[in-house]
Amino acid sequence: MGSTGTAAERSTDAENGPRHHGNRHGRSEQARLAVLEAADGLLVEKGFAAVTMEGIATRAGVAKQTVYRWWSTKTEVLLDAFLTDAAEELTPPDHGDLDRDLRDHLRRLADFLGGSDPGAVLKALIAQAQHDPVFAGHFRARYLDEQRRRDRLPLERAVARGQLPADLDIATETDQLVGPLYYRVLVTDEPLDRDFTDAIVNAFVRRQR
Repeated sequence: MGSTGTAAERSTDAENGPRHHGNRHGRSEQARLAVLEAADGLLVEKGFAAVTMEGIATRAGVAKQTVYRWWSTKTEVLLDAFLTDAAEELTPPDHGDLDRDLRDHLRRLADFLGGSDPGAVLKALIAQAQHDPVFAGHFRARYLDEQRRRDRLPLERAVARGQLPADLDIATETDQLVGPLYYRVLVTDEPLDRDFTDAIVNAFVRRQR
């Protein structure tokens, strides 16, 4: 799935999906991770419309009933695959320095959204959410709320260290830091290079003077 290794090589804290009842250990967990890896690969290669539960099962080397034991739709499978990658790759570093923390986090987020398979999965999931209100709520609760919590961490840590004022509007500042990345990924399709992410951080620093 993500750029740092396959799902079968990583553990995940994103296992609270609606239909996950398998054992975390042994063959059941291996099969579950193989399904997530298969769903990711199929979407990147063929697009959302061509992904099917049967195709996922075939690629993962498991019975279709095994897939349905944990998920009821391909969208649920893809969401869990995406959450696995996000939990692994998007936890902000804590270098003890706000400037370094922000630059590192935005660069990693940019690489994740714009230069990896999870970026393609994200676009498919957001497109699905546009005409499926139930899934849209599910997507917000399971990804956006958690990712916003992660995105706030560098600012919250800086406030705790006294590097930023205690009355800082963290929610608004976080939106201004990460929002431009999503805009480029979902609207303009412009590159998310280091110059761009550093310019965002530089603008934030100027606002705090």
